[in-house]
Amino acid sequence: MIVDLLGYVAMATGVVAALAISADISRRITGLSFIVFTISSVSWVVNGAMQGEPPLVIQNVVMTLINVFGIYRWLIRKKPAG
Repeated sequence: MIVDLLGYVAMATGVVAALAISADISRRITGLSFIVFTISSVSWVVNGAMQGEPPLVIQNVVMTLINVFGIYRWLIRKKPAG
């Protein structure tokens, strides 16, 4: 039951984040979307660990690192001049 719920949370947050990033509404929305993507990838890591799915865990550990980079790039780092 918890594993199923976690899978739905991971799926829904991933879809919402992908939609928001592809819409390219603003720099801030894109940055916030990477936070939502991070929630998704961490949820998939936990889900994969609970279900004994190493490929899902490995993929989403990497995705979490990419998402953290996205958070840095869009929310923390100053926008390059020019």
